Amino acid sequence: MKKILIIRFSSIGDIVLTTPVVRCVKNQLPGVEVHFLTKASFADVVSANPYIDKVWTYGENQEALLQALKQENFDFVIDLHHNLRSMRIRRMLGVKSAAFNKLNIEKWMIVNFKINLLPNVHIVTRYMDTVASQGVKYDGNGLDYFIDTADEVNTEKLPSPWKNAYVGFVIGAKHATKRLPVDKIISIINEMKLPVILLGGKEDAATAGEIITKTGALTFNACGNFKLSQSASLVKQARLIITHDTGLMHIAAAFNKKIISIWGNTIPGFGMTPFTANDNSFIVENKYLSCRPCSKIGYEKCPRSHFRCMRDIDT
Repeated sequence: MKKILIIRFSSIGDIVLTTPVVRCVKNQLPGVEVHFLTKASFADVVSANPYIDKVWTYGENQEALLQALKQENFDFVIDLHHNLRSMRIRRMLGVKSAAFNKLNIEKWMIVNFKINLLPNVHIVTRYMDTVASQGVKYDGNGLDYFIDTADEVNTEKLPSPWKNAYVGFVIGAKHATKRLPVDKIISIINEMKLPVILLGGKEDAATAGEIITKTGALTFNACGNFKLSQSASLVKQARLIITHDTGLMHIAAAFNKKIISIWGNTIPGFGMTPFTANDNSFIVENKYLSCRPCSKIGYEKCPRSHFRCMRDIDT
């Protein structure tokens, strides 16, 4: 193998979970050139990864991208997304490939009939299975996330309470049913009485503002004020991360942080719990609801209107 293309279009957490494959392929196949294809909006997740020789972005001009990829003469394609777009790319390139098994039927069965046929293995293990035919094995070194020096946040420049030790609280998640109600977050922060940095994107800024007005002087809003790698730097320097099932949770796992992950409509059984090299995480979930999981992704509101998967969690 001289040149390999790895495909994972989205999203932040899913891409971070592919990093053991990237590292092990690069380290275990002598002289191999590793290329990575993702959506343009997620290129920053892998742009600083030293195990990747070239990052390709999937955007509007798909035909030009396909032609450019064909000219690379890849020896092998590792499809860790496995959808119609990635299948088309594999077909157009016309080289040997291996595709990740997404277990869509098994997920559909547990969501719709609560029949659990899911294997009791982490998704990282299943990603690694995709490259087993090439003799590549997991090296035991967890996930990777690399930050450019320019994006490292100097916490000495933060206001006084957060200069030394703080708790990072990831308040966001793409879907509402994966997020704690705001009053729960406020209660947790008030009971901790510790310096807290709220982490999330621009879409979480309004929620962060509401939290700050009700939690006092020990809460700092970083939502929307830092780009992704800077937020990752704040995660890296936190004493503890409290998080929903979202991308920054997996970035925290890449830094082997102590993690408390809170699960709503999704379940750890999907195989996407924090993957740390030192088993440093604690899972909080309501295991006693017959309606859970109600989706493999999430909703903007509880389908049954009670939202007990989050509402019943003891702060």
